[in-house]
Formats: sequence, C-alpha cells, structure tokens
Amino acid sequence: MTSQQNCPAEDIHHSERRKARPTRRAILAGALALTLSAGGATAWALDRFVVQHVEIADVSAYEAAQGVSSGTTAADSTASVTETSYADDGTNIRISTVTTGSGDSTVTYYVADVVLDDATTLKSAFANDSFGENITQTTSEIAAAHNAIFAVNGDYYGFRDTGIVIRNGVVFRDEGARQGLAFYRDGTVKVYDETSATAEQLVSDGVWNTLSFGPAIVQDSRIVDGIEDVEVDTNFGNHSIQGEQPRTAVGLIGTNHLVFVVVDGRSPGYSAGVTMTGLAQIMKDLGAQTAYNLDGGGSSTMYFNGSLVNNPLGANRERGTSDILYIGE
Repeated sequence: MTSQQNCPAEDIHHSERRKARPTRRAILAGALALTLSAGGATAWALDRFVVQHVEIADVSAYEAAQGVSSGTTAADSTASVTETSYADDGTNIRISTVTTGSGDSTVTYYVADVVLDDATTLKSAFANDSFGENITQTTSEIAAAHNAIFAVNGDYYGFRDTGIVIRNGVVFRDEGARQGLAFYRDGTVKVYDETSATAEQLVSDGVWNTLSFGPAIVQDSRIVDGIEDVEVDTNFGNHSIQGEQPRTAVGLIGTNHLVFVVVDGRSPGYSAGVTMTGLAQIMKDLGAQTAYNLDGGGSSTMYFNGSLVNNPLGANRERGTSDILYIGE
C-alpha cells in the first residue's frame, strides 16, 4: 500500500488510481520527461528518481562485518505450518482475511497476528541485497532470497535520501527528516521524531530496526488526529495521497506481539481501499496500542510460505519496492 503519501511514483496520477497502470519507474520516467524541461533538468530528475545508485552492494556481508548479532538461536524443533499459520519455538503467525461492505464499497484486508520469541526475529532485507536509491525487487522476490516464511513491504526507503535507516542493528543512513518508528530489542515499538535523534544514540538505546515513512496512525490506543493531511516528503511525486487507497500498516499490541495489515484497493467489487483514518480504525480495533503507516498502493504486499497472501491492485501483480520486513523460517 503505498501510503497515502505512499506510492511515490505510481501515485503521481492518483486521480486515475482505479485504472490499471504501468510500473512506478515507468510513470516516473514518463512524468519527468513531460513535466521537466529537456536537457540538464530531465537528466538530473531521471538520475534522482529512476537510475539505481548502489551504496552498499552486499548488505549481508556488510552486516556480518559489523559484528551485530540477534538474540535468536537456531531452532531445535520442527516448525508447524498450515495455509494460514506458522509456529516454531515461541514464534507464532496467524493470518486471517477480512471482508466488509458490499458492491463497489467492498473492502478486503489481510491481518497477520505475530508473536515473536525474540524481537530480533523480525528482520529487514533490501532489494538485491543492496543499499542505495531506486533499487527495487518485489516483496516476494526479496522474501524468497532470504528464506522468509512471512513478509510485508517496508517503507520504500530507496525513493528518498533522507530518514534514519537502521536495519538488523546496523546503521545505513542518519538523516533525520520525519516521524519514524523504532523496533527495540526488548520487544517494544515506539514512534519518535527523527529530527531530534541520531542513529548512533538509537542503536545505543537498543533499537534493532527503524522505519521512516508514516505517519503514526494510532498512539496510546487512540487514532491520531490530522493523519489525512500528513506528507511524508515534499519531493516531486511523493506528496500525501488522500482517499481510499491500498495500504500497509504495522502495529504493537504488546511486548513482542505485533499485528500487520495489508488492505487491497483500487479494485471495485473486490476492495476499494481505505482512507488513512479507516486504516487507523482497523488497527485500533485489532488492539494496537501503536500503529504506523508504511508504503502502500501497488507496493502493499503480504507474503506467506512462498506465496502472495493479498491480491495487489486486484491483478495479483506486485510492484517493485526497496525493502521488506520479514520473519525467516
């Protein structure tokens, strides 16, 4: 779900959001070519929003070199897996489908209730195992490459060059710009102001992963006011997207107890999508004390045991993204 602010590229033409559309990168290239003057400006824009810029080519090796370790150990038991559940040594995943409304007002969303044996069981992975801008793979491709049993799309960090990016205990970027979400090693999850924090201090305080998108939609078990008007960025093509949209969110129910929601949309008769407030209500009703909006639109994807759970844009077609949150088998 690209956030309302989501889907930077694809959602440039959000007035046509219910129509089939090409890939995000194709739209960006076309829009930039049409809206920017020829020559230097167009070349700059394509370089900024389309061309891949790899800063770290082998993230797995880079993380290993940092000497950061999780608190998890190899499982001694055999995991129990069904079409909608997974259980192994204290980590439990239960997936359910919810459909509300009727006709063109039908909304379909998918819920993953996740209890972790250890907070560091929830990991992050980047597209092509590389860190940088405009590097993309589908959620399913990234998940398969990391032997994930469960995954959702992340914050699409690679569309922007700001935001604090800490993944699996390793600092990748320290450019505070917006309201972030921090996952701590003690199993708690907190919303924080990136502009008043540093990555070094967050790691010192026990942060395992951060997300930089938003906004926070539930805090202290209450829906946050003004969430329909928040902008993640002021970049070209990455403003707030209001209205009913496909969306992804993560919430904290209790220590080491998370809930992930992916709402499909732009598919009349199957799922119209939800507003930001509608997403917040879903998370609140599921018992989330804190909930945070992730990238959405065509990016909104839930993956489980080798297959898509949801139906992106009603076409079973995933859009490339830069990162995922996942639980490995």
